[in-house]
Amino acid sequence: MSDKRKKAAKAAKIHKDSMECNKPRKTPGHPTKSHVVKACEGGEERIIRFGQQGVKGAGKNPTTAKDKARKKSYYARHNAQDPSPDKMSARYWSHRVKWMILSGMIIPELLRACLHVGTTLT
Repeated sequence: MSDKRKKAAKAAKIHKDSMECNKPRKTPGHPTKSHVVKACEGGEERIIRFGQQGVKGAGKNPTTAKDKARKKSYYARHNAQDPSPDKMSARYWSHRVKWMILSGMIIPELLRACLHVGTTLT
């Protein structure tokens, strides 16, 4: 293994204890994967790396024909129509972070929660 590769692998090393559960984050120092998450479900914890380095998802509402085709291909490859994906899989996190654009999902959920409780956002 070359020196450069060893250095990148060491930089990408993440300790499970220092991570929060179900909070994905970018890994720019990792040679191949763009994100990492400590998935926690039912008392089980697992480090999951997902996403190709340097590639962006098309987002929740792709506008160009090329992005629409990319999203359609992604869904076909990864069986993304499954109604109950496993949180302990890279497929779940890739779909949620790279293709649904996580920030775009949080806002509607927050609004729904506020409307349900009867509070307003200021």
